[in-house]
Amino acid sequence: MAQSMNNSVDLSIKATSFQGIGTYGDVLVGNKAFEFYNERNPEDYIQIPWEEIDYISAEVIGKKITRFAIFIKQGGHFSFSTRDNKKTLRAVREYVPEDRLL
Repeated sequence: MAQSMNNSVDLSIKATSFQGIGTYGDVLVGNKAFEFYNERNPEDYIQIPWEEIDYISAEVIGKKITRFAIFIKQGGHFSFSTRDNKKTLRAVREYVPEDRLL
């Protein structure tokens, strides 16, 4: 079973990860990391510590945020969409400086 990096969770929300084929699961925004856990396979997860995030880019159509991508310092990125992307990015803003949210 996967072990969470977070001691406390600020937000838990249903989400889709766009790594290859879309995967459904839950996003956890906590005090130490951004985490995604697959709902069908708990061993399929993504954990991104806050200090590894370079910047976050959001895709906006009209006034709606359709999805966002987290770019890490090693050069890769992870794309996600949650049930409420605006609420998710507000929770992330507590740990990622606003000048790194695009």
